[in-house]
Amino acid sequence: MITCFLKYTLDPTKVKAFENYGKMWIDLVNRFGGMHHGYLLPHEGASNIGYASFSFPSLADYEIYRDKITSNPDCIEAFEYAQRTHCILHYERSFMKPIFSGNADRAKLPNQDEQ
Repeated sequence: MITCFLKYTLDPTKVKAFENYGKMWIDLVNRFGGMHHGYLLPHEGASNIGYASFSFPSLADYEIYRDKITSNPDCIEAFEYAQRTHCILHYERSFMKPIFSGNADRAKLPNQDEQ
Protein backbone atom coordinates (compact mmCIF):
# COMPACT_ATOMS: atom_id res chain seq x y z
CA MET A 1 0.00 0.00 0.00
CA ILE A 2 1.13 3.55 -0.74
CA THR A 3 -0.23 6.73 0.85
CA CYS A 4 -0.09 10.11 -0.82
CA PHE A 5 0.27 12.83 1.80
CA LEU A 6 -0.42 16.42 0.73
CA LYS A 7 0.43 19.64 2.52
CA TYR A 8 -1.34 22.70 1.14
CA THR A 9 -0.57 26.37 1.56
CA LEU A 10 -3.95 28.08 1.35
CA ASP A 11 -5.32 31.55 0.94
CA PRO A 12 -6.62 31.95 4.51
CA THR A 13 -9.62 33.92 3.24
CA LYS A 14 -10.67 30.98 1.04
CA VAL A 15 -10.70 28.03 3.43
CA LYS A 16 -14.38 27.38 2.66
CA ALA A 17 -13.50 27.07 -1.05
CA PHE A 18 -10.72 24.64 -0.12
CA GLU A 19 -13.23 22.62 1.92
CA ASN A 20 -15.51 22.41 -1.13
CA TYR A 21 -12.54 21.34 -3.27
CA GLY A 22 -11.66 18.63 -0.74
CA LYS A 23 -15.18 17.26 -0.72
CA MET A 24 -15.00 16.89 -4.50
CA TRP A 25 -11.75 14.91 -4.36
CA ILE A 26 -12.80 12.59 -1.52
CA ASP A 27 -15.53 11.17 -3.74
CA LEU A 28 -13.30 11.12 -6.83
CA VAL A 29 -10.38 9.30 -5.22
CA ASN A 30 -12.74 6.70 -3.76
CA ARG A 31 -14.47 6.29 -7.13
CA PHE A 32 -11.14 5.64 -8.87
CA GLY A 33 -10.03 2.85 -6.53
CA GLY A 34 -8.30 4.74 -3.75
CA MET A 35 -9.17 5.16 -0.11
CA HIS A 36 -9.35 8.82 0.90
CA HIS A 37 -8.47 9.51 4.53
CA GLY A 38 -9.90 13.02 4.47
CA TYR A 39 -8.78 16.63 4.57
CA LEU A 40 -7.60 18.60 7.58
CA LEU A 41 -8.58 22.26 7.53
CA PRO A 42 -6.97 25.04 9.57
CA HIS A 43 -8.60 25.56 12.93
CA GLU A 44 -6.12 26.75 15.58
CA GLY A 45 -2.59 27.86 14.79
CA ALA A 46 -1.60 28.56 11.19
CA SER A 47 -4.60 29.75 9.21
CA ASN A 48 -3.13 28.90 5.81
CA ILE A 49 -2.11 25.23 6.09
CA GLY A 50 -4.26 22.23 5.14
CA TYR A 51 -3.54 18.53 4.74
CA ALA A 52 -4.98 15.53 2.93
CA SER A 53 -4.04 11.89 2.51
CA PHE A 54 -5.27 8.96 0.50
CA SER A 55 -4.01 5.47 -0.24
CA PHE A 56 -3.86 3.08 -3.17
CA PRO A 57 -2.93 -0.61 -3.09
CA SER A 58 0.31 0.17 -4.96
CA LEU A 59 2.21 2.93 -6.70
CA ALA A 60 1.18 1.34 -10.01
CA ASP A 61 -2.50 1.70 -9.01
CA TYR A 62 -1.86 5.33 -8.13
CA GLU A 63 -0.30 5.92 -11.56
CA ILE A 64 -3.39 4.40 -13.25
CA TYR A 65 -5.55 6.78 -11.20
CA ARG A 66 -3.36 9.73 -12.28
CA ASP A 67 -3.81 8.77 -15.94
CA LYS A 68 -7.59 8.47 -15.60
CA ILE A 69 -8.19 11.78 -13.83
CA THR A 70 -6.66 13.87 -16.62
CA SER A 71 -9.59 13.17 -18.92
CA ASN A 72 -12.45 12.65 -16.47
CA PRO A 73 -14.96 15.56 -16.59
CA ASP A 74 -15.58 15.51 -12.81
CA CYS A 75 -11.85 15.64 -12.10
CA ILE A 76 -11.33 18.43 -14.62
CA GLU A 77 -14.13 20.33 -12.89
CA ALA A 78 -12.36 19.94 -9.52
CA PHE A 79 -9.05 21.14 -10.96
CA GLU A 80 -10.76 24.13 -12.57
CA TYR A 81 -12.59 24.96 -9.33
CA ALA A 82 -9.26 25.26 -7.48
CA GLN A 83 -7.85 27.46 -10.24
CA ARG A 84 -10.96 29.63 -10.40
CA THR A 85 -11.18 30.18 -6.62
CA HIS A 86 -7.40 30.49 -6.03
CA CYS A 87 -7.88 28.70 -2.71
CA ILE A 88 -4.61 26.74 -3.08
CA LEU A 89 -1.43 28.78 -3.31
CA HIS A 90 1.01 25.85 -3.22
CA TYR A 91 1.11 22.16 -2.38
CA GLU A 92 3.69 19.49 -1.58
CA ARG A 93 3.10 15.82 -2.31
CA SER A 94 4.90 12.96 -0.54
CA PHE A 95 4.45 9.21 -0.81
CA MET A 96 4.68 7.08 2.29
CA LYS A 97 4.19 3.51 3.41
CA PRO A 98 1.48 3.41 6.10
CA ILE A 99 1.57 1.28 9.24
CA PHE A 100 -1.88 0.42 10.57
CA SER A 101 -1.19 -2.10 13.32
CA GLY A 102 0.77 -1.96 16.55
CA ASN A 103 2.92 -4.42 18.42
CA ALA A 104 -0.12 -6.26 19.81
CA ASP A 105 0.00 -8.28 16.59
CA ARG A 106 3.53 -9.49 17.39
CA ALA A 107 4.79 -11.87 20.03
CA LYS A 108 7.83 -9.71 20.85
CA LEU A 109 9.21 -6.23 20.40
CA PRO A 110 11.66 -5.58 17.55
CA ASN A 111 15.28 -6.44 18.24
CA GLN A 112 18.23 -4.12 17.64
CA ASP A 113 18.68 -5.41 14.05
CA GLU A 114 15.14 -4.33 13.10
CA GLN A 115 15.55 -0.72 14.24
